[in-house]
Amino acid sequence: MSITVTTWHLEQTSPGDLRPATPARARAAAPDGEGPLIMRAETPSPEFSRFLYASVGQDIRWTDRLALSWAEWERAVCRPEVETWVAYDRGTPAGYAELEAGPDGSVEIVYFGLIPAFRGRGIGGPLLSEAVARAWDLGERREGFPPTKRVWLHTCSKDGPHAMDNYLRRGFRLYRTETAEEDEVATPGPWPGAGPLPYVIEEPGRPAAGS
Repeated sequence: MSITVTTWHLEQTSPGDLRPATPARARAAAPDGEGPLIMRAETPSPEFSRFLYASVGQDIRWTDRLALSWAEWERAVCRPEVETWVAYDRGTPAGYAELEAGPDGSVEIVYFGLIPAFRGRGIGGPLLSEAVARAWDLGERREGFPPTKRVWLHTCSKDGPHAMDNYLRRGFRLYRTETAEEDEVATPGPWPGAGPLPYVIEEPGRPAAGS
């Protein structure tokens, strides 16, 4: 069976295009306890990257990297032009953004998303804001890379329902739309043989689900 998939390509062409959700929190700690902690994974790890990819994409049909070997994952994420930025909620990875710098001064946000249990908790806006800000200053931070001239990404109708709104709120502009027929694939789940987990996170002072 095939499905119709719409893909939207979005871009920013100036650092001034970014409309941040909240002040960035790419620090070693968040002393006030508010908002997600967002840090770069400075030691590339195929294992950690696969965990993030499989966990974020478990219910939105991210499958293109699931069959990669460890060596292929290493080649994908351990290159100098790739950065992984991770959002943590009280010490637990909640989502991530993978950036890839091109030789022409463009930086692509290759992957972006939140683990299902952390969606709707005010993390996506700050994470995207930080990822875009770090894409714009990548050439300043990293020796051997040109100044960033453009930040771009694509999303599609298989992604979460709030993805496009988040991108537009952060200042991205639509520049191309494509529609194609694709083979329908099963929702992969967080690991082989498992389906998406209907778990919830209990907040301090809030009754657990079902209580």
